[in-house]
Amino acid sequence: MPDFLITYLSKTGNTKKVAEAIQETLKEDNKIKPIHEVTDDEIKDSDLIFIGFPVYSHTVPYKAELFIKKIPPGKKVALFSTHGSISGSHLSKEALEYAVTLASNLKVLGTFSCRGQVSMEALENLLRSPEHTAWAEMAPTAKNHPDKSDLEDAKAFARWIVTLFHQK
Repeated sequence: MPDFLITYLSKTGNTKKVAEAIQETLKEDNKIKPIHEVTDDEIKDSDLIFIGFPVYSHTVPYKAELFIKKIPPGKKVALFSTHGSISGSHLSKEALEYAVTLASNLKVLGTFSCRGQVSMEALENLLRSPEHTAWAEMAPTAKNHPDKSDLEDAKAFARWIVTLFHQK
């Protein structure tokens, strides 16, 4: 039986909710842990690693970036993120695209993103930066996310990734 690891970085709980939906879907005794609790042995011993992170300032948070970079070459991974942008906008895609480039020596089976409620602290900070105006205008509409539909989409993503895992 394959050993899957679901790991995440989550400040507000949005990305953790998505990670929990993924774990629920896998229905096996797989590990779910915050990124900072994952050991090198767990990385080495996992056949597939789901890596989740919130989007900070349109990019991958530094702690998640370091985690991705320390995964051994050739390891199979699936990336997921939460963000305050409108889904499908370039702002919602930039961080995942960057994460895929960070994982260029890994086997990225797929990516997933959904909206997540933005903390007031983050919103207030970004409202002070003119380069973040478009994002700051979108972010409040993510208030009730991830919602039930987002979590169902995350579960569908997990099933799809497991199917790809078994094909490769």
